[in-house]
Amino acid sequence: MHRWFNTAGPCNPADHYMLPAEERLPGVRELIDRKAYFVLHAPRQIGKTTSLRTLARDLTAEGRYVAVLVSAEIGAPFPDDPGAAELAMLAEWRGTAGSQLPADLRPPPFPDAPPGQRIGAALRAWAKAAPRPLVVFLDEADALRDATLVSLLRQIRSGYPDRPSDFPHALALVGLRDVRDYKVTSGGSDRLGTSSPFNIKVESLTLRNFTHDEVAALYAQHTAETGQVFRPDAVDRAFELTQGQPWLVNALARQLVDVLVKDRALPITAADVDRAREILIERQDTHLDSLVDRLRQPRIRAVIEPMLAGTTLGDVPEDDRRFAVDLGLVRRTAEGGLVIANPIYREIIVRELASGVRDSLPRIPATWLTQDGRLDADRLLDGSSSSTSARDSLPSPSARAANTR
Repeated sequence: MHRWFNTAGPCNPADHYMLPAEERLPGVRELIDRKAYFVLHAPRQIGKTTSLRTLARDLTAEGRYVAVLVSAEIGAPFPDDPGAAELAMLAEWRGTAGSQLPADLRPPPFPDAPPGQRIGAALRAWAKAAPRPLVVFLDEADALRDATLVSLLRQIRSGYPDRPSDFPHALALVGLRDVRDYKVTSGGSDRLGTSSPFNIKVESLTLRNFTHDEVAALYAQHTAETGQVFRPDAVDRAFELTQGQPWLVNALARQLVDVLVKDRALPITAADVDRAREILIERQDTHLDSLVDRLRQPRIRAVIEPMLAGTTLGDVPEDDRRFAVDLGLVRRTAEGGLVIANPIYREIIVRELASGVRDSLPRIPATWLTQDGRLDADRLLDGSSSSTSARDSLPSPSARAANTR
């Protein structure tokens, strides 16, 4: 069976069409070689987990490092109980290491330690026992909050001077936000606002979208395996609509080849891509539904609504603008201004913000549209002529006034 376009969870090269992970992570290997602790932040469904899981596997297979991707998300239900969060995370990390690493590279039994010190003690024990330098990618780090988050960051900072023999050689915090935007109730703010609990970071990186050539290369993998061609205009249109956002690129392709054009002898055209776009917008799958959920946040609406209205942003804090960029809702143009990230997001955002008004208006059939939603100029002109004739047949205002006397 041939591979397919993935829209749910990390990609697996045996099952899914995918691009080389490291091409979108320039400089990461150099940071690892330099024993750096760094932050990688990027929007959801852009390929963070897939890229880092693949990188960890490659680093381990090359024989220089013991590299693993673990998650902090399971500790999120315990924002004010670091001890409980630590136990949950460490139990999951052991299972994750068991699936990612050969037996001789897995962690030793984690030592007993007081609450608030368990993560640091576990990383220290693992680094000491590992036969090679330990590299840890900590995914969903920004899912933690409040006391649990601050405790984790301080434990990592405390062990940092003892690397690489007694603490991980290199470590990355991975999530949606840069460390300054991590959620914590402190000093009247709902954000950390500073990197001080993790002031050991060397760099904050992000994961870019696909380029036009990469979209073409991804779609060409389907052509190579099935013979079904994506015409150049289809690739152009897909890139135009998505601006290379990886989930959208895959979601469009999945609709095209699995739903709309299942006959592999038929090529994919730009018109097919437009049909797939409408399906995605109407369905609002998990990724797009989470996009809509972000619009309910006041700090996000303060950025988005003026942009759509064509007015200036006004007194919108730089942190809020940066946060909207980090979430992938908007992007900076080459000239430095902000625009909605891609046309699909723009249409969804406009529909969502106008949904209340739209539902309040009476439904008037658009008789000037064809069945596929395109403008029928003849019908429009006929309707305009009919309206003009009907208006001209009405008595003038003076005549109506005379009739009432």
